[in-house]
Amino acid sequence: MKPRQLLTVNVGRPKAVAYADIGVTGIDKRPVEGPVRVTEPGPKGQGGSGLAGDSICDLRHHGGSDQAVYAFAREDLDRWERELGRPLPNGAFGENLTVSGVDVTGAKIGERWRIGGDLVLEVTSGRVPCRTFAAWLGEKGWVKRFTQDSAPGAYLRVVESGEIRAGDPIEIVHRPDHDVTVQKAFRAETLERRLLPEVLAAGDALHAGLRRDALAYVEKYGDGDS
Repeated sequence: MKPRQLLTVNVGRPKAVAYADIGVTGIDKRPVEGPVRVTEPGPKGQGGSGLAGDSICDLRHHGGSDQAVYAFAREDLDRWERELGRPLPNGAFGENLTVSGVDVTGAKIGERWRIGGDLVLEVTSGRVPCRTFAAWLGEKGWVKRFTQDSAPGAYLRVVESGEIRAGDPIEIVHRPDHDVTVQKAFRAETLERRLLPEVLAAGDALHAGLRRDALAYVEKYGDGDS
């Protein structure tokens, strides 16, 4: 079994582009050397990235407490490299953390990771692809293809602040007793809305926006048990 490890810490600087909704994006994440401080950024719409030196340009849709950090598995990048026939360096999907040996897709909402000595992060949801992501990669039909693949990487909130660097070990320090994985939450949000009532089993750990969607669905359609 591979050791769970942080391969690189990736941050992005503002970059003017024609395809971003607000004309600038920080999706071009690059690995950095040395320690990076990770802290709670504040509520969505006000707070940006949890990583020092990382830019979130569109605060309406990105950043904030429930999306403070974005992690993606190197194993999934390798798989996409084979499918797309092109190199995908760490950070290519706009992820802050490129990890190895971690089942990101199968991680449970509310699962907690300790990275290095101090930082503790909590899984909140999967990443729903957007127009900027598709344009950045330059792959036709990318939003649909990425969604159907349903291995979206994980958004995490900051539970305990700390410094991290490439090579740090990752320890899973808490795994909740429910079946709401990143993949299930993602499919409920995108392809299988009927699953929305089920993701409420993740409780307060669930991304606030997805929780609102699930509650609204239950109010309109019921929980599916009746």
